[in-house]
Amino acid sequence: LFWQDGGARLGSATLLDNSRWLGRLPLLSFLGGAAGRLRMGTLLSRQSCQARLRSADGMSLAEFLYPALQAYDFLHLHRHHGCRIQLGGHDQMGNIMSGYELVTKMTGTDVFGITVPLITSTTGDKLGKTAGNAVWLNRDKTSPFELYQFFVRQQDNVVEKYLKLFTFLPLEEIAHIMEMHAKEPEKWGPQKRLAAEVTKLVHGREGLESAKRCTKALYYSSVEALEEMSDLELQELFRQAPSAELMLEPGMSVLDLCRKANAIPDGPSGYQKITDGGVSINGTRVTNPEAVLILGQHILKNGVSLLRVGKKNYYIIKWLQL
Repeated sequence: LFWQDGGARLGSATLLDNSRWLGRLPLLSFLGGAAGRLRMGTLLSRQSCQARLRSADGMSLAEFLYPALQAYDFLHLHRHHGCRIQLGGHDQMGNIMSGYELVTKMTGTDVFGITVPLITSTTGDKLGKTAGNAVWLNRDKTSPFELYQFFVRQQDNVVEKYLKLFTFLPLEEIAHIMEMHAKEPEKWGPQKRLAAEVTKLVHGREGLESAKRCTKALYYSSVEALEEMSDLELQELFRQAPSAELMLEPGMSVLDLCRKANAIPDGPSGYQKITDGGVSINGTRVTNPEAVLILGQHILKNGVSLLRVGKKNYYIIKWLQL
């Protein structure tokens, strides 16, 4: 994406699964070889180990041996692929040190470890799958829209750092963006630029356009954006929303639609839900339960209706044989 005009290229990368060597390593060979070079005192003195030992759950043998297995990974990669640098978050410092010690003792070669600051939430918690707040590169886990919204919601005190960490923008341009933000903070300029650059990097220009369409449809009630959305985008935008396929019958009303979609209860309470303004179709509030559905208004040209009941209950309606 960023080097397509004939400039510098990124180097190639090799992705390996450590079960290919760990899964074939006999336990006694491991204990008598690599594990015999790691000192218990050093492993026990690590802050991460001390914290787990003092915790209520304690520390299992598997957890204690984890640094040794990661150290062996480094040794294997050094021997077979010439790897001399291990990179990880600063919470991996102890494990990386174990790898450094093992490789230098068994090969005599100078190797190195690099740690980087962790990206944390606004409350200081680590972002990751264990914490349940991970942001994924895989579209099936985090859609372009969700990725875009994650970065556009970042607070002022971290957005400049994130622009430097996650984008290829020149430092002079980032400084200018922040100067403009100081003058017009209500425009959220740095956040929008950050979200656009990261989404484009991860999902390409098409992914960024998808994120913008979803944003316009959800937050700005844009009928045009809704009409342009694909089935995949609708599913990503409303992951928890139930969907229904319906046939448009002559004289079908707003009330009929809501009941067929199981969006309102039967009886007077459902009828009143509509008259009280609790229902909208394609971003427009409807208050007349008897109003007949109109193509182009209640049913978009892509054969979809987005029904909302209350503030957060969405229903996706796909119309058949229009």
